[in-house]
Amino acid sequence: MSPHRIDERAPVFVISVAAELSGMHPQTLRQYDRIGLVSPRRTGGRGRRYSARDIAQLREVQRLSQEEGINLAGIKRILQLQDEVASLREQLGAVHEAIEEMAARSGGRVFSADRSGRVTSLRRGERPERPPGGALVLWRPDRRR
Repeated sequence: MSPHRIDERAPVFVISVAAELSGMHPQTLRQYDRIGLVSPRRTGGRGRRYSARDIAQLREVQRLSQEEGINLAGIKRILQLQDEVASLREQLGAVHEAIEEMAARSGGRVFSADRSGRVTSLRRGERPERPPGGALVLWRPDRRR
């Protein structure tokens, strides 16, 4: 993270500021917190602190409700799915990085894995033994698009 970049998940806004930034009444924000739609962090004194990400979610809730006519239960599910997709994208990015790192460390070696999960190193051009009645799958990470 850049030293000049602000963490969008940092809980910095009190409820009155969050309400103003999102264009909603503070009581609406309290209701959304109660039903688990947008849940800010809490201070030691139980005060709500909203992050920039929370504000963006509040604006999205308002847009989905007013422009798309979606009820709060539907909006809650949409937000959950968006969070899940973001998490899966992060995981996928980490997997791609790990694969690239392994490929760089392996020096271009080729590996084979059988049904039991046993991994065997092969020389370039060498093919693994195909089990009787088994399928051979060739994975080429450079051709994934």
